[in-house]
Amino acid sequence: MEFSAIDLALALSVVILLVFHFWLNRDSRRLPPSPLRPLPIVGNIFALISDQRSQFKQWREKCGDIFSLRIGSKFMVVLNGYDVIKEVLVQNADDFSDRPLTVFDLTSGLHSNGIITSSGKVWKEQRAVGLQILRNFGMGKNILAEQIQKEIHKYIEYLSENIDHPVDIDSATNISSSNIICSILFGQRFEYSDQSFRKLMDNIALLINNFIINSSVVFIPALRLLPGDWFRIKQTERGVQEMFQLFVSCIEKCRKGETGECFISEYLREQEKRVKSGIGTSMDDNNLKKVIFDLFITGSETTSTTLYWFVLYMLHYPDAQKRIFDEINEHVGTDRVPNIEDKQNLTYLNAAIMETQRLASIAPNGFIHTCPRDVTIRGYTIPKGAYVMPCLDSVLYDEKIWGQDVMSFRPERFIGHEGQLLTPEEFIPFGTGRRICFGKNMANVSMFLYVSNMIQKFEFQPMDPFHLPSTKYNMGLSVHPDHYQVKVVPRRSRN
Repeated sequence: MEFSAIDLALALSVVILLVFHFWLNRDSRRLPPSPLRPLPIVGNIFALISDQRSQFKQWREKCGDIFSLRIGSKFMVVLNGYDVIKEVLVQNADDFSDRPLTVFDLTSGLHSNGIITSSGKVWKEQRAVGLQILRNFGMGKNILAEQIQKEIHKYIEYLSENIDHPVDIDSATNISSSNIICSILFGQRFEYSDQSFRKLMDNIALLINNFIINSSVVFIPALRLLPGDWFRIKQTERGVQEMFQLFVSCIEKCRKGETGECFISEYLREQEKRVKSGIGTSMDDNNLKKVIFDLFITGSETTSTTLYWFVLYMLHYPDAQKRIFDEINEHVGTDRVPNIEDKQNLTYLNAAIMETQRLASIAPNGFIHTCPRDVTIRGYTIPKGAYVMPCLDSVLYDEKIWGQDVMSFRPERFIGHEGQLLTPEEFIPFGTGRRICFGKNMANVSMFLYVSNMIQKFEFQPMDPFHLPSTKYNMGLSVHPDHYQVKVVPRRSRN
C-alpha cells in the first residue's frame, strides 16, 4: 500500500497534535519520587507483598524522606523521619486529618461512621464524645481501672493453672484483653466458654487474618467483580455482620436498662440529650455500632499483641525482668495486687512498657490519611485524594534519636539522669497529630496493670535457655511475633 503526501502530512499532523496535547496536559506538579516504575493496573502492589519494613527502609535511602508509590488505582505518599511526619500531621493537620476508604468501611458498609475511618464533623463529634465517656470512667469514678483489674484477676488465675509447663499465652491474652473491651462497652464480662463471646473472638481473628488480602480490593476495586471469593471479602463481611448482630443486641439491652453503667449506656444518654435539645448531631445507632467495632478491632489487638511482645522480650532480657520485679517488690510488695495508683512509683516498669511499644512497633505504618486538596510539602506536591502513610518505624528506629543500640531492648533510654521517666516527643507508637490512636490511654492503663500483676506473681522463663524463641514476626493488621511457648514460674514472697 502506498501513502500519498497528503496521507503522510495528515498522519504527521495527528502525531504533532497528540504530542502537543500531552505536553499541554502534562502533570506540571513536582510529585514525590518513586523507587519503582508502576505496572499497569496493579501499580507497585506486588512490591509490598514481602516485608514492608525492609522495603520502606531501602526506598527511603534511595528516594529520601518523602517518596510515592502507585498501589493499584491509588497514589500513595510515604512519610519518613520525625520532622517530616510532624510537619505533615501536626503542623498541616487541617489538610491531613481525613481518612480514605479502608477495608473496615468496605466490609462493614459504614463508611464515614465511627471514629477511626470517619472524617470532618462526624469524626470530631464521635471522637469527642467517646473520649469524654472514657475520661469519665477513667478519671471520675475510676471504673476503667476497676474493670481492667477484675479481668486481670481472671487472667492471673489462668496463668496459675499453667505453671511449670509449656504454655503459649497468646490466645488467653487476646481473650482477656477483648473481655476488658466487653466490660467497658457492655458493662459485663463474658466467661471464656460463652458461645457468643467465642463467636465474637473468632470474627475478630477473621478480620485480622484477612486484613492484608482484603485490602487488595480497596486498592484495586475491580477485583471485587471476580466470581467467587478470591480475596475473602464476602467471608469478612459475614463475620462483620455477625459482630454487628451482637452489638445491636447489647445496644437494645442498654436501652431497656438491663445492663450496668457502661460506654453504650453513656453514649445513648448523650445521644438522647442532643436529639431532644434540637442540636444537630451525628450520634445514631450506625455510628455507635462503628465506634464499638473500632474499639474492639484496635483496643483488644493492640494490648494483647504488645503484651505478647513484652513477655518475649522478658525471655531475651532476664535482667530487665528481675529489675521490674525488684521495683514492684520495693514499692508494692507481694501482699497486695498493684493498682493504678502505683504507676507513678514504678519508673522502670513504665520504661519497660514504653521500650516494648517502641521496639515492637506493632503498627509501623499507623492508619492511612488523605488530603482534600493539593498540598505542597518540602517542594513536593501531595495531590488531592492521595493516600498518606506515616512510616513510624523511621522514627522509632532512628539511631539519631535512640542511639546505636536502637534494635536492643533497653528501658533505660526512657529514664533521665535523676531517675525520672522521660517521654520524648519522638516516642510515637500510637501515631501523632489529631488522629493519634483513640484508645491510647486505655491501652496504657491496661498494659501497666497487666505487666505489674504478671511480674509480681510470676517469673517468665524460656523452655530452653540455650535456644530462645525467635523475634521474627508476621505482618497483618499489626506486627505479631511468631508463636512461642513459655514456662510460668510462681514467685516466692521476699517480705
